[in-house]
Amino acid sequence: MRTRDELRHYQVRTSQFQIEQERTFCALKMGMGKTASTLTTIRDLLDACVISKALVIAPLRVANSVWAQEAKEWEHLKDLKFKICTGTESKRLSALHHDADVYVINRENVVWLVNHYKDKFPFDMVVIDESSSFKSPTSKRVKALRKALPYIHYITLLTGTPSPNGLLDLWAQCYLVDYGKALGRTMSAYKQRFFEQDYSGYKYIPRSDSQSKIETLISPFTISMETSDYLEMPDYIDLYQELDLDKEVIEKYKLFEKNLYIEFENSEVEAMSAASLANKLLQYCSGAVYIDEFKNYEVVHDAKLDALEDIIEQNDGENILVAYNFKSDLERLLKRFPSARVLDKHQSTIDDWNDGNIPLLFAHPQSAGHGLNIQHGGSMIVWFSLSWSLEYYQQFNARLFRQGQTMAVRIIHLVCKGCIDERIINVLKLKDIVQSDLLRALK
Repeated sequence: MRTRDELRHYQVRTSQFQIEQERTFCALKMGMGKTASTLTTIRDLLDACVISKALVIAPLRVANSVWAQEAKEWEHLKDLKFKICTGTESKRLSALHHDADVYVINRENVVWLVNHYKDKFPFDMVVIDESSSFKSPTSKRVKALRKALPYIHYITLLTGTPSPNGLLDLWAQCYLVDYGKALGRTMSAYKQRFFEQDYSGYKYIPRSDSQSKIETLISPFTISMETSDYLEMPDYIDLYQELDLDKEVIEKYKLFEKNLYIEFENSEVEAMSAASLANKLLQYCSGAVYIDEFKNYEVVHDAKLDALEDIIEQNDGENILVAYNFKSDLERLLKRFPSARVLDKHQSTIDDWNDGNIPLLFAHPQSAGHGLNIQHGGSMIVWFSLSWSLEYYQQFNARLFRQGQTMAVRIIHLVCKGCIDERIINVLKLKDIVQSDLLRALK
């Protein structure tokens, strides 16, 4: 068990910042020990009788395991009493009725929680783990939490990806910290002040000086740290394995892209919008296209399955984490590799992986992208099918590239040449430029 003296200096700095500023936005890169820092803050505030109980809002898997488990690893945190408020309504109510220091709830139940307590919201400190899931001002969870703000003395937003889709993502998160004092009381005012609309009127583009102005305005309540500045991390290696699809397969893809229509032997698929087409083309690149609302699909190629098989053979004895996007991907992966495991809700699966007992683990980025400590089980990720979401992409990669990893981490992207896979890679790189600039400026 680690002692408080083993907290790294940047973790101590984070905790002190949270206590001194009271309402904070902690934009810390993955692997910076945000959980231990924040639990230390909670411990100190409880000991000083400044707060009586804290609420942690987190992704479901993280809520169920990570926070309480992290406390058990530290001598000064081990006595914190946790209640996990997930599951059925009766289970949540039962947990809330028991005395505890820290109550942990999944973000999907924030609306229920606020409605349950109404004007008697009892938590004087709230922590939002992975606050980028609160980036939409129109979401029900953000609207609900805004009602509870007057009752919250301390609030801490934690994220490694503060603006995964650009600067628009910042407004709702910052409003929860300072009631809109920095960036404006409404999203409309924020847009008018810092953005221009494109020709079509649907896209908002930051003015040339907007990013620097926004950084200055939010800097008083924001702390940002880069992993590379504080930790001796192993190498992070991006690899792109280009796949040449058979001539007939690529010709069919191009026709589908052009006509928004594809015909199979016993079925046909029509994309009704650009978004629908993009999703279908991504399925096509993975090797199977859904043909109806019941998730039946037609297999169009096995190029990525073959490529993954080659990677496994070339890296014999190495454990590999594979990211998939669609259920059809998972079915086909399990059919080709029946001895593989799927990352599920059970802690035993995580333990088996970290113990080196799972050579091949399949995981969906949305369910495995936040908070999980699985860096001990392997150092290779293969993106079987890609994601448009920079948040999911970076968070998933950070499951292995984080503190405690001892090997060089290789991120292999399976990319179908001449297809939407290439566009996704380019989009992710462009999104990362904006977010990385923001994090550097706020250090």
